[in-house]
Amino acid sequence: MHYIKRTNLSFQQACTALESAVIEHDFSVLGTHDLGEKLRSKGLEFTENCRVFEVCNPKQAARVLAADMTMNMALPCRISVYTEDGEVKIGMIRPKDMLAMLSNNPELSEVAEEVEQATMRMIDQAC
Repeated sequence: MHYIKRTNLSFQQACTALESAVIEHDFSVLGTHDLGEKLRSKGLEFTENCRVFEVCNPKQAARVLAADMTMNMALPCRISVYTEDGEVKIGMIRPKDMLAMLSNNPELSEVAEEVEQATMRMIDQAC
C-alpha cells in the first residue's frame, strides 16, 4: 500500500529534488505541510523531519471528479519527504490502492494507475 524509497540526499535536498520532479512530470505542488516544524512549534519533542507535499495533475483530477465527485476527499495526492532513524525517505500511499478502497469504478482504477505510475517516477527521480 506504501511506496517508499530511501535517498542519500539531505532532507532539504530531497525536498528540492521532489519539487523539481513534480513539475517535470506535469504536476503542480499545491501546498506543503512541514509537520516536524509544526509539532516543534507547539512545544512537542519531535526530532524527525517530515514535509508533506500536496501534488496534483489538473487533467487527472478532473477525470477523477467527473467519474465520482465524492473522490474530492481523496485529492490531492500526497508525497512525503521525511527522516526516520537517520535516513531520509520519500514515500506515498499508492493511489490505486487508496481509490480501490473507496470505489470500484473501473474508470477511477485506470486514472489511479496512471497517477500512481507518474508519482512513483517522481519519487524515483527525486531519490
